[in-house]
Amino acid sequence: MKHIRNFCIIAHIDHGKSTLADRLLDATGAVTDREKQNQLLDNMDLERERGITIKSHAIQMEYSYKGTTYVFNLIDTPGHVDFSYEVSRSIAACEGALLVVDAAQSIQAQTISNLYLALENDLEIIPVLNKIDLPSANPEEVTDDIVDLLGCKSKDIIPASAKTGLGIEEILTAIVERIPAPKGNIDAPLQALIFDSVYNSFRGVETYFRVVNGQIRKGQKIKFVATGKSYFADEIGTLKLKQDPKKVISAGDVGYLITGIKEAKEVKVGDTLTDTLNPTTEIVAGFEEVKPMVFAGIYPVDTEEYEDLRSSMEKLQLNDASLVFLPESSAALGFGFRCGFLGMLHLEIIQERLEREFDMTVITTVPNVSYHAFTRKNPDTIIPVNNPSDLPDPSFMERVEEPYIKASIITKADFVGNVMSLCIEKRGVITNQTYLTTERVELSFDMPLAEIVFDFYDRLKTVSKGYASFDYAPIGMRASKLVKVDILLNATPVDALSALIHADNAYNIGKKMCEKLRQLIPRQQFDIPIQAAIGAKIISRETIKALRKDVTAKCYGGDISRKRKLLEKQKKGKKKMRQVGNVEIPQQAFMAVLKLND
Repeated sequence: MKHIRNFCIIAHIDHGKSTLADRLLDATGAVTDREKQNQLLDNMDLERERGITIKSHAIQMEYSYKGTTYVFNLIDTPGHVDFSYEVSRSIAACEGALLVVDAAQSIQAQTISNLYLALENDLEIIPVLNKIDLPSANPEEVTDDIVDLLGCKSKDIIPASAKTGLGIEEILTAIVERIPAPKGNIDAPLQALIFDSVYNSFRGVETYFRVVNGQIRKGQKIKFVATGKSYFADEIGTLKLKQDPKKVISAGDVGYLITGIKEAKEVKVGDTLTDTLNPTTEIVAGFEEVKPMVFAGIYPVDTEEYEDLRSSMEKLQLNDASLVFLPESSAALGFGFRCGFLGMLHLEIIQERLEREFDMTVITTVPNVSYHAFTRKNPDTIIPVNNPSDLPDPSFMERVEEPYIKASIITKADFVGNVMSLCIEKRGVITNQTYLTTERVELSFDMPLAEIVFDFYDRLKTVSKGYASFDYAPIGMRASKLVKVDILLNATPVDALSALIHADNAYNIGKKMCEKLRQLIPRQQFDIPIQAAIGAKIISRETIKALRKDVTAKCYGGDISRKRKLLEKQKKGKKKMRQVGNVEIPQQAFMAVLKLND
């Protein structure tokens, strides 16, 4: 055990984590020249296209230091705020972390957030100053920033360039010398933490685990503590670039397990593995339950594909434990699922993965957050509102509470005014303003989560010319003046387009939604009124004019009453058609509501 080192790489998005992981794999000979490629661990097409890490990836390598061979288990983690749950799971399986900071961009919001996460878990931090070969790099100033943040000495910071391979040997040496070996007892009953799992259509569920105490052997009978079910370990092994089967894996090491489980819901990330005959008495204290922030409905375009969508979601949930879903039905869209996501990028990635990996075509409804409603009859009973249709009748309602977050924004001093006005427009209240250096400011706001769900992140990047970084943490529920805005098409409410909105913004948003829908819904043979309503009060209306045939074309001259007679006849036909007519809403209308400011 004293020759094992488990560590992860944490950083803000685009600071060079995946490239640094590539160099470490090259330096330890974990990959051959034939297998080499850039961002080797980002094996999903989506990750490569967008240049971001979505999943944390585990890989094992060996390094010789002073005549002794050490085993390194590296976990590369995502940097985007929406995937911080992946980071928390990786941190739970490690003893140390490489904190990578870009020498040109300095410390960003997600760097600080991931660092606190690592410090809470008592990880040994090795600061790495990356990209020092860039012409825009500012190593002296950024070194001072890291010293202020960590309270370390400047000689502890390793200057490196993941692109050229500079400083890689120093990093490998620091991993051996600074990161502690895992603690654990090989003779104790088996106790292992599941930190990830994937679905393989040929072999069933593959579980990734970290052994805390004891040993796991091939053919041993294993018990999953959360579900209480037992299976035989058909195959165990370590995670090299390809899976490397082993006979036994001991305390402190990371590996994979194949038991032939076909049901995705039988494996829970964060669960403890133990021996069926000699079980452990205590479960591993892993990471907290995932708290979804954004809720949206996902429906199959073809209602017959509902069961296929369910099995696709279960397989996807296995690979992405932060996805939460429950069945629901809508009058407009049929049967589907109410899903919880960590943010808008997460929602976008899930939708794209369903289409790519499982060939599902889906409709996504307007995202919203989860509220708490209280009635006058039972003022202490919380009624959770995940969907606007769950909101109780306003005449019985005492109050509605919405989730608030503490937003931390780090930006250049030049853009403070723009960022502040954006946050105040989104009902934010500034709580703190700290100058990290003369050029860089950290702003703290208390904001309603509902306001940042739609377009806040994109607009923040626009007003700060790409220089602002954003991170948030929930701070609880606060009472708020919210109203339910319904959209009526042809006098019929469309439940998939209703939204809970703050009373001050309701009129503007209702008006914009009506205007947007008027442009997107195709014209019919009859007039279609589009209305926005709060309760029984109509606050805005637009009309899609009917496609008309010129029925008077055959009248040449003559009395006006002839033309009037034909127009009256047409009017009666349109009225009858409107009573039986049904309006189909195109998919882009559901998504366009999110981009009201464009």
